[in-house]
Amino acid sequence: MKSELKSVASIQTGYTFRAAIQSMPSGAVSIVQMKDLTDDNRVDCSGLVRIDMEKPKAHHLVRTGDLIFRSRGFINNAAIVVDDPGGAVVAAPLFRIRITDRRVLPEYLNWYINQAPAQAHLGSHVKGTAQKMISKDALESLEVLVPSLERQMAIVELASLAELEQTLVEKLAKKRQQYIAATLLKLAEGELS
Repeated sequence: MKSELKSVASIQTGYTFRAAIQSMPSGAVSIVQMKDLTDDNRVDCSGLVRIDMEKPKAHHLVRTGDLIFRSRGFINNAAIVVDDPGGAVVAAPLFRIRITDRRVLPEYLNWYINQAPAQAHLGSHVKGTAQKMISKDALESLEVLVPSLERQMAIVELASLAELEQTLVEKLAKKRQQYIAATLLKLAEGELS
C-alpha cells in the first residue's frame, strides 16, 4: 500500500530563532539542531544546547520516535529520536515528522525516507541553486510504501544488521591496514626477512 507522507505523519517546521542561539546550561529548553543528526540517521540528544526561553506548547516539543528531517543543504535525510530529549524543540530549517498512523513504525519510516526512491523524489523537488531546500509541501507529498507491521519490523531489523556488518567490515579493514603497515615497517627495518 502507498500513502502520502502527510496521511501517515504530521510535519512541523522547526522553530525560527530571531537571533543567534545563546547557550545557557541552566536553560529550560533544549534545541535539536543540524549538528545533532548523526551519520547513522539518529539524533544525538547527549549534547543538545540548552537555552533560556519560555516553555513552548506541548505540540512543539520533540519526543522519542519523532523523525527530524534536514530540509536544507546537500543532504536531505531523516534521523530518528531514540533517546528522550527532555523539553526540546527543533530549530529551523529542520522539520519534525511525527507518526499519526499506527500502521507505520517510526524506525521503518526513518529507513524509508533515507532510501534511494524517496531521496530521488525529494531531489526532484529541490529548490534553489546556492542553498538547496526541500519544501514542506514536497516532503508531505512523498509517497511511502506501507507494508504490514511484521514486514516493517523485519526490514528495520535487517537494515540494522546490515549497518552493523558494514561497521564491523570497516573496523576489520582498518585493523588489517594497521597490521600490514606495522609488518612492512618491521620488514623495512630488517627485523623480518
